[in-house]
Amino acid sequence: MNHKGSCHCGKIRFEVNGDFDSVMECNCSHCSRKGYLLWFLPKTELSLQVEEDSLATYTFNTHNIKHQFCANCGCAPFGFGEHGGMEVAAINVRCLEDIDLGSIKKESIDGRSL
Repeated sequence: MNHKGSCHCGKIRFEVNGDFDSVMECNCSHCSRKGYLLWFLPKTELSLQVEEDSLATYTFNTHNIKHQFCANCGCAPFGFGEHGGMEVAAINVRCLEDIDLGSIKKESIDGRSL
């Protein structure tokens, strides 16, 4: 399935191809403050429609995920990382269009202890 998403102001637009049964809800200091609900998939399934200067990057702790956010509105729709030698995208499903957040199964991850 193809999903469309964006930041709040619309400067960052993207499409992602795939399906998810659940999302990751991490309790680390960053994810819990932002309210991320993350879906990880191969980076090749993400198509960006964005101007280069619209994206800013934030990393912290182990710097494993490069959180991307809009330099204009501050919304963080996705991040990039690596898992098992493969480049992955971490999609914040809160930024996808037409998603019923109440119906999504959330898997709790204890990121504070990592």
